[in-house]
Amino acid sequence: MLLAAALVGCSGGGGDGKPPQPTVTVTKSPSLSAEEARAACVDAWAATIGARPDDFNAETDSDPEPDACKGLPEDEWTDRYMEGLMKSNQENLDEMKDCLDDPTCTRFPVDGS
Repeated sequence: MLLAAALVGCSGGGGDGKPPQPTVTVTKSPSLSAEEARAACVDAWAATIGARPDDFNAETDSDPEPDACKGLPEDEWTDRYMEGLMKSNQENLDEMKDCLDDPTCTRFPVDGS
C-alpha cells in the first residue's frame, strides 16, 4: 500500500490524467545598435564581394545579398553596398602592397621586363 502511495505522489500528472507539458522558455535575440548593424552589413558586403569568382563579370553577374543587409531601405542598402565595395578594394590594395613589399610573395606576379 505504501508503494502505491509513493508512486501516485511521483506521477507528476497533475491529477487531471493528462501528461505534464514541457516548459518552454522564450528568449528575445539581442538586437544590434544601428552602428553595429551598419558595420555588420558593410563587413558582409566586403566578404561577399571579396569571395567573387575570378570570372565574375560586374556587367552580367550579381552578388548575393548578405543576410545582414536584408530589409534595408534602398538608399541605405546602396550606401552599405558601396561601403562594402570600398572596404573590399582597400583590403585588396593592402594585400597587394604587402605582397609587393615581400620578395618571396608570388600572389600578384609582376613582369620585370
